[in-house]
Amino acid sequence: MKIFHHINDLQTALNKHRQDGKTIGFVPTMGNLHDGHLSLVNIAKAHADIVVVSIFVNPTQFGVDEDFDSYPRTLDADCEKLQSVQADMVFAPSIDEMYPTYPPHVQVLSGEISKMLCGKTRPMHFDGVGLVVGKLFNIVRPDVAVFGKKDYQQLAIIRRLNDELNFGIKIIGGEIVRNKDGLALSSRNGYLNDDELTTAPIIQKTLQKIKADMIKSDINQYPTIVQKYHDELTNMGLNVDYLELYNDKLEPVKDTDKKLVVLTAVYVGKARLLDNIEIDLSDFL
Repeated sequence: MKIFHHINDLQTALNKHRQDGKTIGFVPTMGNLHDGHLSLVNIAKAHADIVVVSIFVNPTQFGVDEDFDSYPRTLDADCEKLQSVQADMVFAPSIDEMYPTYPPHVQVLSGEISKMLCGKTRPMHFDGVGLVVGKLFNIVRPDVAVFGKKDYQQLAIIRRLNDELNFGIKIIGGEIVRNKDGLALSSRNGYLNDDELTTAPIIQKTLQKIKADMIKSDINQYPTIVQKYHDELTNMGLNVDYLELYNDKLEPVKDTDKKLVVLTAVYVGKARLLDNIEIDLSDFL
């Protein structure tokens, strides 16, 4: 496995593989890797000959008073983990390498989809994501890119970015990897103390309850079901940022929609944890 810190060096190496007819898979990360990230690498390896993993804590997607400075940077440990799943290349650039002009003059605005859900409390976050992913796509020029479904909104925005800016990349969503207790793996789980680690799995259990109720109900009852479990989480002392229902394209649910998703962000202690559950109603007809 080779580690690159400079764009030109990475592109030179990738061009040699392309000349040999190799396909390129790409997994963008901010490091502090866990088994969820490694599962994305394995998916990329199944769809491409050469897999590049980027490790870059992107400043443009962090707002004021967010955890950019304290976000864990664990490059050596990350590289060991990537070696264990046989990633081919790691791209770990500096901020200066990625943003020769900072703040950057150019923006990538993600539209209305970026203003809902996480975008309500993290304005400009997804514009920062769109900018860095657009830059990374241009740098790596992958055939396939893999993103986790835990951040469902981010995945939807990246699909739109890919389509509307004509990158022509195959975007694959990797399933959420969980602990045995159902807690979705996340770098931010490291902020949880022992009591909070015991509490956090209630998020996924609540989503499972919502799914069970919805498959027995009609569309008119969905808002009541969501509100019921929002109140239940709040009454447990948890700070619910949002708990909302959309179709799989993150549009308001219509009678004809069969693929739905319930998305939530919940503060457990100081950790803001994301989770979601997909519901395919056609499975229950």
